[in-house]
Amino acid sequence: MRTTITTTTKTMPATAITSSVLRRSLRAYQVYGANTGVGKTVMSTILCGALHRAFPHERVWYLKPVSTGPQEDADDGHLARFSPRTSSKTLVQYGQPVSPHIAARTAAPLTDSAIREQIQRHVTECAEDGQGTLLLETAGGVHSPTPSGSSQADLYRPLRLPVLLVGDHRLGGISSSISAFESLHIRGYDLNTVLVFEDAQYENHLYLRDYFAERDIPLLSLPPPPPQSSTTESDRERMAEYYEEMSARPCVLDTVTALSTSHTLRLARLDTMAPQAHKHIWYPFTQHSPMTPASIMTIDSAHGDFFQTYCPSSSSEIKSSSPPPPENTLQSTLDGSASWWTQGLGHANPTLSLAAAHAAGRYGHVMFASAIHEPALSLAELLLKHLGNQRMQRVFYSDNGSTGVEVGVKMALTAASERYGYGDRMKEVGVLGLKGSYHGDTIGAMDCSEPSTYNKRVHWYQGRGHWFDYPQVKMKDGTWVVEPPEGQEEEFGPVARFTSLDEVFDVEARDSSAAAATYKKHILSILDRLVREEGKSFGALIMEPVMLGAGGMLLVDPLFQRTLISTIRASHSLFSPTPSPEDANTWIGLPVVFDEVFTGLNRLGPFSPSTLLGAQPDISVHAKLLTGGLVPLAATVASEAIYDAFLGSEKSDALLHGHSYTAHAVGCKVAETSVKELLKLQESGAWDGFQEPWNEARGVVDSRKDSKVAGRVWSMWSPTFLSTVSHRAEVESVVALGSVLAIKLRDENPGYESNSAIGLQSALSCVDGGFGIHSRVLGNVFYVMTGQTTEVDVVRRVEQKVLEAL
Repeated sequence: MRTTITTTTKTMPATAITSSVLRRSLRAYQVYGANTGVGKTVMSTILCGALHRAFPHERVWYLKPVSTGPQEDADDGHLARFSPRTSSKTLVQYGQPVSPHIAARTAAPLTDSAIREQIQRHVTECAEDGQGTLLLETAGGVHSPTPSGSSQADLYRPLRLPVLLVGDHRLGGISSSISAFESLHIRGYDLNTVLVFEDAQYENHLYLRDYFAERDIPLLSLPPPPPQSSTTESDRERMAEYYEEMSARPCVLDTVTALSTSHTLRLARLDTMAPQAHKHIWYPFTQHSPMTPASIMTIDSAHGDFFQTYCPSSSSEIKSSSPPPPENTLQSTLDGSASWWTQGLGHANPTLSLAAAHAAGRYGHVMFASAIHEPALSLAELLLKHLGNQRMQRVFYSDNGSTGVEVGVKMALTAASERYGYGDRMKEVGVLGLKGSYHGDTIGAMDCSEPSTYNKRVHWYQGRGHWFDYPQVKMKDGTWVVEPPEGQEEEFGPVARFTSLDEVFDVEARDSSAAAATYKKHILSILDRLVREEGKSFGALIMEPVMLGAGGMLLVDPLFQRTLISTIRASHSLFSPTPSPEDANTWIGLPVVFDEVFTGLNRLGPFSPSTLLGAQPDISVHAKLLTGGLVPLAATVASEAIYDAFLGSEKSDALLHGHSYTAHAVGCKVAETSVKELLKLQESGAWDGFQEPWNEARGVVDSRKDSKVAGRVWSMWSPTFLSTVSHRAEVESVVALGSVLAIKLRDENPGYESNSAIGLQSALSCVDGGFGIHSRVLGNVFYVMTGQTTEVDVVRRVEQKVLEAL
């Protein structure tokens, strides 16, 4: 077996950052085949000849990334023979005529990212050589394996090249051609043109022409190449004549001209998207007065942890805020906010995309009232099983986190009102919560938060409740501290220092501490004043467990939240003169609602943040990572005791809440798939590389053999990095847990309206080291969030960029 591998993996970074391929001077297309033996190389040779005719002063390149079989039969050699003006190249040639994943077994390992990196390098070289067209031909069919064993449809997807699909002209070719198109379409490929040979017996080209015409995709059909003769020399002469004739056909010349036009139109559309958006789009959480088209990021596609963002040319009316890589019109930009905290399994995850397609094809959307479908039931069973909360028995579906919280609050207030007779009083029932909390922008969810920038101009807003202040966990100058609220040292005690984050979260050991007694005393005094002295009524305790997101990535002392829950549950007599229920699974005191929209589903490490508190809610709300960022869906999970409060003889006794798309089958199927993928990551040791530095800091050699470290806190951000950042003069403090990193910068006027983090945000957006970082800021708090599938090397590179920017 002869193997030629031009990829040099030793000099590459551990993780190559893939950019989509779009160059102004280079028109690049990817040739896929509906099957093996459909004539991809013949069609490529015809197109190359036509390109030389249509654009005589331009270059033409042919690239075969992976090929198998003898070197003398390689496809680039065929191009060199019959289209000598074309610059042809093969990156990887395995001598054995078998599938690449089999041929690769006896060669050096070759990753998908290594192949993409070589393609990008070759594209750069071609673009530097001048104006022209590049055809990149794949191997076999759409899903033929790569050397690593993945599908080549997934290997090449990040490059975002428009596709020329060579259909199958043989018996059964209609089915394979349409199947190939659908596989590419589901993965976000743009199918530019279909090419197929004519066959008088099967006439596949006629059927496919009509099929693709309905989808506005042109089809070019051509006579097949001449049959083989008795001699090689004769075959070559006949093929040369065939290529000469086909490449000169007007329909073929029209096709390559149309390819050039489509490339120009794509660039033109990208050029105008930001100005058009500036005219017509009203953005969320955005002050539009200072906004210009240049400040709007145009996203051409997304894959994994990265957006592929457009870099306008220097002649464009829009000026890029950061210089693009040489000659490239698209740049890789890290999705540093995880697209508003929804991403965990990566953009364009094919597993989630296929789950969505399956549910869309099977159900679309179906009515859910008094009905059931498999995705909704399977998801409910999966959540109830893995939340590990024996109280929970019921799942209610809604559209997003805010509506999920609104449902949960309705549940809690009704349950409390039924038990305590609040419904008979013409009196407002409020909630207890935490300062700085944010539960969404629907009116009910908004009313569960104290007055703030988010709601002060909403005319219907009425803060309905009381919000406790609390100590926060921070790292300062390399030391983890629990810091009391500003000016409340006498109430909460001085700053407490801890040897590790583990010690902070060892809440069972801290239950007997002086801090726990102080917290309990403080909570009881406030409750007594609110209920007994002021006569207020409360129907729920609602909180974001462990970390408050929109409030500024505030890491609450877990002992305070744990004590708040246990104190309210132990204060049943404060809310009702009747004895507390004896059932251990029912709620007492007040129903406890956990808003896990941001913090749940492995965002902070464990599947549920309740694990970190050692306390379980009566109601919990799940969204964002629930569907891996693909579609909106929320699940509000409740105990049987909460559910029982809505049973009665009248319809008005029921929970009269719903949405047109309640339990959307597509959303439920995607969520079920997403949760299973997260559980698989959790159980497979996929995060061991991130946990290792934390275990080393603990002095643990092998965490898998040491049960004492099971469930301990950790972060994807390394302890050394956190300590280094916390020592910087401009940094007030830093926190990190799971995939979340938050850096609080010093500011005399801190808060949501502060601008102190914008400089760091802007510095990180510049393309350096292969990619920029798109991020959001919360006043003087800069935060970055990885996904649950982000690789260690990417995080370490982000850490380095943050240190350089600071």
